[in-house]
Amino acid sequence: MRTRNALGLICLLIALLAFFPNSGAAQTTQTTQKITASGQTFIQPTPQGPDVFFESPEFSPALMGDGDDAGDSGGAVINRSLPGVPGVGAEASSSKRAKSNPLQKLSFSGLNHRQQRLANGGNQFSVEPPDQGLCAGNGFVMEVVNDVLNVFDSTGHSLLNAPEDLNTFYGYPAAIVRSTRTFGPEVTDPSCYFDVDTQRWFVTVLTLDVVPTGKFAGFLTGGNHLDLAVSATSSPLGGFTIYRIPAEDDGTLGQPNHNCPFCFGDYPHLGADANGFYITTNEFSLTSGPFHGSQIYALSKQALATNASVVTLIHIDTADAFLRLDGHPGHTVWPATSPGGNYATDGGGTEYFLSSVAVFSSTSSDTRLRLWTLSNTQSLNTANPAVTLNTAVVPVNLYARPPKAVQKVGDVPLVDCLNDSPCAIFLNGVPDPFTEAEYKLDSNDSRMQQVVYANGKLWASVDTALTVNGVNEAGVAWFILNPSATKVDKQGYIGLPDTNLIYPAVGVTPSGRGVIAFTLVGTDDYPSAAYASLDAKAGAGPVIIVDGGAGPGPADGFSGTFFFNAPRRPRPRWGDYAATATDGNSIWIASEFINQTCTFATYVSAPFGSCGGTRSSLANWATRITLLTP
Repeated sequence: MRTRNALGLICLLIALLAFFPNSGAAQTTQTTQKITASGQTFIQPTPQGPDVFFESPEFSPALMGDGDDAGDSGGAVINRSLPGVPGVGAEASSSKRAKSNPLQKLSFSGLNHRQQRLANGGNQFSVEPPDQGLCAGNGFVMEVVNDVLNVFDSTGHSLLNAPEDLNTFYGYPAAIVRSTRTFGPEVTDPSCYFDVDTQRWFVTVLTLDVVPTGKFAGFLTGGNHLDLAVSATSSPLGGFTIYRIPAEDDGTLGQPNHNCPFCFGDYPHLGADANGFYITTNEFSLTSGPFHGSQIYALSKQALATNASVVTLIHIDTADAFLRLDGHPGHTVWPATSPGGNYATDGGGTEYFLSSVAVFSSTSSDTRLRLWTLSNTQSLNTANPAVTLNTAVVPVNLYARPPKAVQKVGDVPLVDCLNDSPCAIFLNGVPDPFTEAEYKLDSNDSRMQQVVYANGKLWASVDTALTVNGVNEAGVAWFILNPSATKVDKQGYIGLPDTNLIYPAVGVTPSGRGVIAFTLVGTDDYPSAAYASLDAKAGAGPVIIVDGGAGPGPADGFSGTFFFNAPRRPRPRWGDYAATATDGNSIWIASEFINQTCTFATYVSAPFGSCGGTRSSLANWATRITLLTP
């Protein structure tokens, strides 16, 4: 708390500045830290374990029973969300739906839950959702999800014999060795980026430290950090240097002290301009503390690309009084990437960020976005960086928190097993006291999704409620902004009747040709991988399901069941984000979908729960990777 000042005029001035954060330059408090390289790693396949239908513990104890939000995590992945209910969407005319794929050049299966669960000899937890990461360049495509990665060539062939788990990649013990009940750190929220300028691959995750053994084995210690791996060459199959950025913000290790109990850096995302590499997080408390605010971490891209032993980091807290809007800090302040190396060079080098506002609204809706401008980024390459962050409000069309997404009715053998006492006892050792049913998918809140700076404009999208033919559904609101003029050049919606479009991600070529990737699901569609073209003049094109991306069955995972979440409510996890990666004049996209289905009879056949080797017993999510040339 601040102490009172006898000079009332100064108090009044401070109060006025807090209420008008967009007037003039933001006088933010910055923390400078020195981050030391902490080791080397390289991508290598890890052996797949045998089919198992359930092994105790199947879910991480670190993330079970962790406050009310643990129910929101499905017991497997932390994803803090601000409280809220679905908003009422704007009236939107139905988008067109096309069957042909004029932009598609290639589409293939990415990582799935079965591969995730069986990686590293099966020393993994069951995890939902995948959290889609994707990057591409030099003839390689890297996919990174919770909690595995794979590398493909440009024709879609895997260059690894098997995916590698993220614990091994970052140099940690396995997530769980059940025979000894030994636990490794909890790794989550992955992203990756290939930088054309430096010809380097960047891979980021949030890592939460746990007690490895003993009475409280597997429980969180409170320690957490952002782990950043930077390649030593232009190939993702060469070596990487690892940097660990502390995220507790408790005043230790050169960090600021935010006075929140066990702060952690949730939902990290990355961006880059000509000079810097940027990671942003949503800072929550691991216990019962409130949301603190988004954090911005800025590092010299050149220093990282040379795998320097020590790198200077600038840390900015958007909860600073000069950066608040309506008393609120930034939330999901997503940094931009710049395809083809076309950067904003004014102001001594500029990096842009965008965030939405509706997450703080009592109506779960708003007509504003926040534009964040970090200038003088060239100073990141000096011994004494001196960057400046400004923020402004950009008026946009109405967007609102979307409702959950209805799935087409189909076979849900895990749900059927839980409703069948002999099967439930065989799976879990006890019957399920609840009545389970096919569920609706999580549609995210209205937080900002992937941001791209291309052709002098910022391209982005958010999940939104849309009223199509009188029905409130989940759709996409997209925006093309002119950041220099602080205004929208073009914006619009994508929505279909009886259909939900969730977790969008925008990709754009250097010349300004774009696409929006998302999951399509509805009363007549199982979860499918889809996209729409995006143009600064023509707007959004028709909705198209990629070849091989039409889901054959519904999602059927543990996070949507009462049994695996009790006493917390189920939250059927999806997302938490899709991804795109620009590669020359083409764009790779990746979205979550369902790639298999089977009957209850097949599910209970040997090997139990695998449906003939197409899923695990507890989940069936998958991802689809597609190459498009606008």
